[in-house]
Amino acid sequence: MTTLKIHNLETAPERSKELVAQSLKSNGMIPGLHGVLAGSPELFEAYQTLHKLFTATSFNAEELTVVWQTINVEHECHYCVPAHTAIAGMMKVDQNITEALRNETPLENPKLEALRTLTLIITRNRGHVSQEELTAFYAAGYGEQQVLEIILGLSQKVISNYTNHIANTPVDAPFQAFAWEK
Repeated sequence: MTTLKIHNLETAPERSKELVAQSLKSNGMIPGLHGVLAGSPELFEAYQTLHKLFTATSFNAEELTVVWQTINVEHECHYCVPAHTAIAGMMKVDQNITEALRNETPLENPKLEALRTLTLIITRNRGHVSQEELTAFYAAGYGEQQVLEIILGLSQKVISNYTNHIANTPVDAPFQAFAWEK
């Protein structure tokens, strides 16, 4: 089992201290992931920037959750699946969507299922997608912009999921009720 240091305001590298302080102010705590990311100011800033950009895409709360959780589950992230279960609740996402994503079952909404399917294809196939798969996605009501936005969400999730795998980041207390394993 691997671990990486989980930083706080006192132990964080100087260039990470402001990001750690912002995290504490925004969350009322320093999430373990943020504490680990603080070990590299550049990675922490990249993660925060990608998060801000992804949440500003054309996706609504349900769609953001579909992209995040599809990737989290596929990557088997012990930390992000429970965290995003809690976040989905705060975002008022239908609990049936969250449970289907956690259990890898098709979504009832055909458009959201098309988003889940293409996100999974992009993640599993490392970006290799057939024209037929894109055509099916477009037929569900999405366009090229959303294909690119999935890639943005995947970029953010690679940072968090891989960091959590290597760090073996403990699940924070507020998320423990949503513990998950594949």
